[in-house]
Amino acid sequence: MAEANKEVKATKQVDPAEVTIDPATMEMLRRAQQLKIDTVFDRANVMKPCAIGIQGICCKNCAMGPCRLPLPKDGIQGEDTRKGLCGATANTIAARNFARMIASGCAAHSDHGRGVAETFLAMAKGHAKDYKIKDPIKLRAIAPHFGVATTVEVDGRALDRDINEIALEVGQKAVREWGKDHGFLDYLKRAPQPLQEKWKATGVMPRSIDREIVEIMHRTHMGVDQDYKNLMKQGTRCALADGWGGAMMATDLQDIMFGTPTPLQSEANLGIMKADHVNIIVHGHEPLLSDMIVAASQSQDLIDYAKQQGAKGIQLGGICCTANEILQRHGVPPAGNFLQQELAIITGACDAMVVDVQCVMQNLANVAKCFHTKLITTHPIARMEQENVIHIQFDERYAMDDAKRIVKMAIDNYNNRRAEVMIPQYKAQQIAGFGVESIRYHLGGTFRGDYYTLNDNIINGRIRGLAGIVGCNNARTVHNEEGITIMKELIKNDVLVLTTGCNAIAAGMHGLLTPSAAAVYCGPGLAEVCETVGIPPILHLGSCVDNSRILLAATEVVKAGGLGKDITDLPAAGSAPEWMSEKAICIGQYFVASGVYTVFGYSMPWEGAPTFKNYLCKDMENIYGGMWDCEPDPIKHAHKIIAHIDKKRKALGIDKARERVLMDMAARQALAVE
Repeated sequence: MAEANKEVKATKQVDPAEVTIDPATMEMLRRAQQLKIDTVFDRANVMKPCAIGIQGICCKNCAMGPCRLPLPKDGIQGEDTRKGLCGATANTIAARNFARMIASGCAAHSDHGRGVAETFLAMAKGHAKDYKIKDPIKLRAIAPHFGVATTVEVDGRALDRDINEIALEVGQKAVREWGKDHGFLDYLKRAPQPLQEKWKATGVMPRSIDREIVEIMHRTHMGVDQDYKNLMKQGTRCALADGWGGAMMATDLQDIMFGTPTPLQSEANLGIMKADHVNIIVHGHEPLLSDMIVAASQSQDLIDYAKQQGAKGIQLGGICCTANEILQRHGVPPAGNFLQQELAIITGACDAMVVDVQCVMQNLANVAKCFHTKLITTHPIARMEQENVIHIQFDERYAMDDAKRIVKMAIDNYNNRRAEVMIPQYKAQQIAGFGVESIRYHLGGTFRGDYYTLNDNIINGRIRGLAGIVGCNNARTVHNEEGITIMKELIKNDVLVLTTGCNAIAAGMHGLLTPSAAAVYCGPGLAEVCETVGIPPILHLGSCVDNSRILLAATEVVKAGGLGKDITDLPAAGSAPEWMSEKAICIGQYFVASGVYTVFGYSMPWEGAPTFKNYLCKDMENIYGGMWDCEPDPIKHAHKIIAHIDKKRKALGIDKARERVLMDMAARQALAVE
């Protein structure tokens, strides 16, 4: 087994207890060490980050470089005279690098969105027979945002339009958003009006998604834009094209095709795998195929076929955001988050791992060589060079056929297991599947659902404020530790947390996504609200592309009244504790540009350019109402968020505790509306 992974020779063996707080991960790392299989934790131990690159001051945008501009040991004294060969300053280099990260992140999420929009349009035209409109109510709700009418006038009466006609027109307009040649993105109108006006005044309204990405790549080419403020203006425009464009459309169209999530019960962690079942792990970010694999794995003919091969059934699990997609709609349990992907194979029970795009480690192929696992790539833009990887190109026109072929391949592989199966017996219960619509329902029921209930509890102080905690895992930090510590500290201080992505999976793994967690971890105010409403103190809102749900939830809070006129007025903040992806930088920038104070953990690529850092971490608040910050210490990180929430509460005049008054009949009558 060691032959496939002999390229990494660690100078010191990793202590599993020092790199993760999850017992299942510790157990699998010990097994990997016994089998002499290297994992991302070993590689992080051997390969240290570049001291200059991590500060954002290495430029390799032309062949005269790379140009490295380290900070003087005593810091900048007076004028900063550091320059690259072309004369580019540290601020220019750091801004170019930052903007390119935004462009890549926007491309990743929005290209995902493009694929969803194209499949949606193919469905509407009848060319993708396996996809259906599962949520016509949401289709009618979002159609007006594209300027699509949902009614038609007949004999002076407004009648509902045919749902298929609406879908076709929505699909056509959605696809055009990537390359429209005039105007601005349609979905920008969903933001609070003051925020829209702010974007107009600062000139950052996105035009089309592809154009904003291309313009960043042009501006950051050698010898083009050399003003860090102007570079970040385009970076902001590009980020907004994702958060209020491609990513938001992806979430909405997925909800229409696959169903809008509603709260459901499931489990989380590697212990969801079953030794006597065919285990299929789906990994990546796109639900177009994984949703079909769910249906295929539940089909009676394939379940019967699995039993014929000696298995008791088919166990489906997920890694990363594909896990969140099939969790929130079908209750399929996640096997783990980003840093656990190799470990799912090391159990010896993974009969097939099916991957699509984003966050898929190439070393999976090396680990799969040590076991019987079939590693299957499915996307034309995401293939692997290793010879043991199988490529089955997914075609939405034959979606179920492709899904069944993959599931059958996993079943056929069940009896080829050649290593001892060792599944760590750790998993936790969780409630997932929250969204803008389900939060409204939980707060008031079918007929009285409204965000006013949430606002009222923020105003009266039971809920101190809101925090969106999102993002990845990073092998440079202790797996899950920062995110879990921050969330526990926030809910202890009565801050309601909304979470997505790998951080959401971590919350599930560590038992924070159940209503009963409120009594254990929350302050008295938040605990009371959670008990009354029956929700967890941390709400799982989906995959990383679903961060738009957080923006729209914040917009609903603004609409409900009593907490200001814009998102920036809210006692709310954002956080990505263990970030590692360029998508995280894009997400962070569109939250900042939406007026949200946003704190990242680990480290940020701005430390080598103090003026540029100051622009992001101070000046942006004067422009957009939100700003960046970085704090690797999780307790300090949480208390920076709490301090910001308290600042906003004070500005709203709700910082003083209010006496709770028992209303008698006379008091109720006095409130009656004339």
